[in-house]
Amino acid sequence: MKKYFDGLAVLMASAWVGGMWAAGYIAAPVLFQSLPDKALAGMLAGRLFAVTAYMGMVCAVYLLLYVYARYGKQALRHSTFWIIVVMLLLTLLGQFGMQPLLAEIKSQALPLYVMDSPYADRFRFWHGASSIVFLLQSLLGAVLLIKNEFGKWHA
Repeated sequence: MKKYFDGLAVLMASAWVGGMWAAGYIAAPVLFQSLPDKALAGMLAGRLFAVTAYMGMVCAVYLLLYVYARYGKQALRHSTFWIIVVMLLLTLLGQFGMQPLLAEIKSQALPLYVMDSPYADRFRFWHGASSIVFLLQSLLGAVLLIKNEFGKWHA
């Protein structure tokens, strides 16, 4: 049974990080390059990021429970535990902090496309901040996957 939970942990970490990378570094750029309507591309990318964030939250909860079940209170001494915690916090910050703010700025810009409105600079700032949070989360995800050696989670 232990191998099942080890394998599930590998799948959860891979799904979370792979989903983030696919959404942020493949799908979103393709949407903006392919669609002539940038507002539509932004809306679709936002929905993709939201789905990825919720998937990440589920994966993070499993991974935290997995690490805790494996190490008990000693889990708090493992860097893997803290990488997952920070990734989860960054996911929550992006989804429930920055995304609603970006949506509010877009709604204030209506009927104009936000980048053609007086709110463009504010949107650019918060979009840039959101991108930095996503990049940090992506890098931590790489560390998480590298630290995992076929189901054997290391400190």
